[in-house]
Amino acid sequence: MNGVQPTAAMPFDAPPPEAAVPSKPGRSGRGVLQRALRHRSFMIGGVLTLLVISAALLSTIWTPWPAYEIDLAHKLNPPSAMHWLGTDVLGRDIVSLLLVGARTSILVGVIAVGIGLLAGASLGLIAAARKGWIEELIMRLGDFTFAFPALLSAIMLAAVAGAGMVTSIAAIGIFQIPIFLRITRGSANAIWAREFVLAARVAGKGKFRITIEHVLPNILSILIVQATIQFALAILAEAALSYLGLGTQPPQPSWGRMLNDAQSLLFQSPLLAVYPGLAIATAVLGLNLLGDGLRDLFDPRLSRER
Repeated sequence: MNGVQPTAAMPFDAPPPEAAVPSKPGRSGRGVLQRALRHRSFMIGGVLTLLVISAALLSTIWTPWPAYEIDLAHKLNPPSAMHWLGTDVLGRDIVSLLLVGARTSILVGVIAVGIGLLAGASLGLIAAARKGWIEELIMRLGDFTFAFPALLSAIMLAAVAGAGMVTSIAAIGIFQIPIFLRITRGSANAIWAREFVLAARVAGKGKFRITIEHVLPNILSILIVQATIQFALAILAEAALSYLGLGTQPPQPSWGRMLNDAQSLLFQSPLLAVYPGLAIATAVLGLNLLGDGLRDLFDPRLSRER
């Protein structure tokens, strides 16, 4: 894999949807809930995402067998009442590995996307508020960072600090920053040109106050949708880095590491590669469908145009 490329929910410099006219909270809340229940992508994505999160939370208090327990006497056992999905080459329970692997993927994804969202959105808001050389400097730094995909960043970090979960978090998080930077800057520029922002400037409000009170609330929905999609890509990137040996290290279970361990046993026990592959596909598909549904809910015009 040559690094995971970003899939933006909308073009980087596209203006955000028109702000909706405020309505009564109760009526507005019921309308959003009704649209959410009728939206197929949102419901399917929400169920799949909830399933993955539930598995990760369950692993913190219970697993069928200890995920780190090696039992060579029962290695490569087929599915049975004792081991529901069988065991791997070291005799570890597959279900337990999948549950703990979900926790690893979600932890890496949340922290990495959080780094990208916090740093990228902050820089994007500054670039939109402060024109001139400040904006130019921030955007050129973003372009420079964007030239290093997660895989290349992980290789460089692993050479300096060694491979591990921290390396994968840092590599994925750094790659997320320019994505959120471009989206935030493009969306914020459109808000700065709106009449209510011009009125706030005439009223004497400073750029910082306008950014916090007017710009950020109007682009928050765009950032939420993009964060959902980038979360899916972060899980995929974590699996890829772990598969290549640059991410989560043994004995910590990881879906990508499970795929790596199973590649030499494809003919002897092919299901060992199927289980983590299905887990990765479920998480990525669920988050992508959820992001697609959130985009339609925040801007109902998109669903009407389809």
